[in-house]
Amino acid sequence: MEKENLTKVIATHTQFSRRKAEELIRLGRVKIDNRPATLGEKIGEEEKIEIDNVEIKRNNKKLYIKMNKPVGYTCTNKDFLGEKNIFSLIKLDQKLSSIGRLDKNSSGLILLTNDGDLNFKLSHPKFEHQKIYLVEIKEKHMMKSGGFVNKIKESFLRGLDIGEKTLAKAKKVETINNTTIFKITLSEGKKRQIREMFRYFDLQVESLQRIEFAGIRLGDLKEGEWKHLEDAEIKTILK
Repeated sequence: MEKENLTKVIATHTQFSRRKAEELIRLGRVKIDNRPATLGEKIGEEEKIEIDNVEIKRNNKKLYIKMNKPVGYTCTNKDFLGEKNIFSLIKLDQKLSSIGRLDKNSSGLILLTNDGDLNFKLSHPKFEHQKIYLVEIKEKHMMKSGGFVNKIKESFLRGLDIGEKTLAKAKKVETINNTTIFKITLSEGKKRQIREMFRYFDLQVESLQRIEFAGIRLGDLKEGEWKHLEDAEIKTILK
């Protein structure tokens, strides 16, 4: 078995980041087989890791989970006073990371995994994975104008300046049954992109739900529910 960088192993199997793992090693709080660990070293599965004399349990089974994130929950591993986060909804003895974060006021599909390589491939913008959202606008009276709605669609497809280095674009824009609900497909992920694109037209988002990401669909999961991906879904995201 190929050896892995110690900081990566610590970050994978504990709540500590790689930067924090480096700090712990510098402080002499990490031991490998009862000896002080050193920065930059690589270790195998058979070697025992301890932090503050407590052994790290390593479980190399890869987990792939989908969740319907409720409104009001954050997607961070860090605990903040008064904040609810999605990891409190999952009771597993594994460190998981979210892929494709949603802001606190949005809901819908979130993928979670302990597979760091997959997390990178699905999170990095250069891979342009498709994401689909249902978005409802507060200013419903303004949606009665077909010309205005068409202008929004055309502008989203052409690209808008929302203060980023490049224009914010949608890959596809539809309205659901001529209502104030938009179905928007993105292949990029700028910060609060959809909300900022509507704000360009002085419109506010009332609700935003992601229903698909990288070929995985939300399906009939209720808010706050989660489940392990099925084999076919795992193959979809791994290919």
